[in-house]
Amino acid sequence: MDHTPVANWITEAASAAEKQGSGDLLRVVLIVMFFGCVLTALFLLRGYRQKDD
Repeated sequence: MDHTPVANWITEAASAAEKQGSGDLLRVVLIVMFFGCVLTALFLLRGYRQKDD
């Protein structure tokens, strides 16, 4: 496996972002944030559910 220096990886990522634009990356980040918020809310609110025993 090739080991790339961090500075080289960052410059390659920056040049790729200039060519591609931030649209796809932004879309993925927003989708992941949305589903993360929903799952976090479900997990936290699950404890507040009232049980009718």
